[in-house]
Amino acid sequence: MSEISNNTALLLIDIQKGLDDHEFYGGNRNNPNAEKNMAAILQRWRELGLSVFHVHHSSRNPDSPLHPSKPGFAVKGGFGPSSGEPSYTKDVNSAFIGTSLKEDLRKAGIDTVVIVGLTTNHCISTSTRMASNLDFKTYLISDATATFDRKALNGSIIPSETVHQTELASLNEEFATVLTTEQLLSRID
Repeated sequence: MSEISNNTALLLIDIQKGLDDHEFYGGNRNNPNAEKNMAAILQRWRELGLSVFHVHHSSRNPDSPLHPSKPGFAVKGGFGPSSGEPSYTKDVNSAFIGTSLKEDLRKAGIDTVVIVGLTTNHCISTSTRMASNLDFKTYLISDATATFDRKALNGSIIPSETVHQTELASLNEEFATVLTTEQLLSRID
């Protein structure tokens, strides 16, 4: 492994069934292959025995598909923790607020994180920014995250792919190194 080593953890953020309710989140989700890419990365991580940390969102909004009382709070199939993989529940956009994630990463000797999950401009962006601010070397995988259309302040619709690309551009080389799944896996092999 060239750049990814035993001190690198994979963070799986908010890969939950409720995010399949596209209309609730603005519709027109981009990157339909995000989960396929997340699964390929997760599989390779586990094959190599590298650290995996799971984070799930517990919405405070009782109408949200991610509210703990709703079926959408459940993790998508194939993305649940395996034995020994820690899992955290958060109720804000950052994986680091209200959880022991930072402390547990440090205790495990982790200094580098690879971030995948949903959605690009919410919990992924916030967690990426915080990981960098907490001095973790941070990689964000562009095709292993996705988002939805957003309504602009003037009422027009901003397409999901525009939201996604804008957010990635804002994070790249400032808070993270943005890679594709293929680029990440090539750094492991």
